[in-house]
Formats: sequence, structure tokens, C-alpha cells
Amino acid sequence: MELKKSPKADLESKRNIFVQIGLVVALGLCLLAFEWTTKVEQAASLGTVAEQEVEDEIIPITRQEEVKPPPPPPPPKVVEVLNIVEDDVEIEDELEIQDTEADDETVIDVAPVIQEEEEEEEEGQVFFIVEDMPEFPGGELALRKFIANAIKYPVIAQENGIQGKVYVNFVVDKDGSVQNARIARGVDASLDKEALRVVNNLPKWKPGKQRGKPVRVSYTVPISFVLQ
Repeated sequence: MELKKSPKADLESKRNIFVQIGLVVALGLCLLAFEWTTKVEQAASLGTVAEQEVEDEIIPITRQEEVKPPPPPPPPKVVEVLNIVEDDVEIEDELEIQDTEADDETVIDVAPVIQEEEEEEEEGQVFFIVEDMPEFPGGELALRKFIANAIKYPVIAQENGIQGKVYVNFVVDKDGSVQNARIARGVDASLDKEALRVVNNLPKWKPGKQRGKPVRVSYTVPISFVLQ
């Protein structure tokens, strides 16, 4: 049997309207809840603060008992043994006391002082710091000018862009001549060779002196190679 329903009683057609009405009511209630304010009543008093006595806790003071070290042992008893020697023993060796006072006739042997060995050592010794250091004729500025004019930049070093500072060490002898030139710190083989050539061609220096005597002195000259 089929149920007959009046179209006026069918609420499906009005479903969307009811949903919209429900949303509007819900939103209205939310806005009302957010906008709802309550007045804060003024407090009559903040109450009273009661003081409470706090008893101080007394911490007992404890001291650690000192442990006394045991007493040292008594020193050992020393037993003295006396050896009784008879007085009638004859002493064969007698002390001979010589007179050390010298007079005009006393001959004193004095060994000659040999200074030859000291002079030989000074001749071969090379000093690093002396009272009067060796000096190039004209001074330090003249030395730089001489090196700058005598230096010839190696072509190989120029092509490869090699430059730097070469330190040459040599010995200024007693007569002022330059000897034993060597590279103390080099840069390149070609630059080192040119620096040695210039140093070996240096003129005679004013020799260094120690205690007024000319001595051999070690000297180091830096030679800079800079490309322009």
C-alpha cells in the first residue's frame, strides 16, 4: 500500500531555509558571547596579612676529632767503644816543615806564557759582533747603490715572473776583502747565482776591529729582485 503525502506537509523542500536559519542563529549566539562583558565589582579590602614567627633552626657545630700522630720511636742508643792505645809506640814518619819565606837568593821558576796558540786561534776565528763592525766605503747607502748598479736581472727569472729577496752571507777579512760568500736564504737558482756574483765583485771594505786589532767578521747582505 503506498503512503500518500501532501506536498504542503513535505519539509524536504524547506530544508535549505532551515539550515540557513540555524547558521544565522549560531553565528548570532557566538557574536553575543564574544561581546558579552561583565562589570568587575570593586573589592572592599585585600584582606589582612598575618605575621608568622619562624623559629631559627639551630645547627649544632660539630668538630672532627684530631687524630694525634703516634709518638716517634726513641733514638737508638749509641754505645761508645774506647780503644786504649799504648803511649810507647814509636812514630817512624816525622813531619818535615819547610821554610816558605823567600829572600833575595831564592830562585823562582816561572813557566813562560805561550801566546802563539791564542794568536793563531784569533787569526782563524770569525766574529759575528765586534766593537768596530766592518764598513763599506761610503757607508750603507753606497753599498746599496753599488749593488743596484751591478745587478743584472736574469732573463729566465724575468720570463717566469720570479722575484724575491736573496740573503748572502760572507766574511770580511782582516784586509777588508770579501771571502767565503754563500747563500743564507735563496729564492731561485738564477737569482742566487747573480747575487753571489755581485757580492764576490764587491771592493775592499774597512775591516772590523776587536780590541783595536783587525779581525774576520761575518756579514749578511739582503739583495732584492723586483720586477717592474
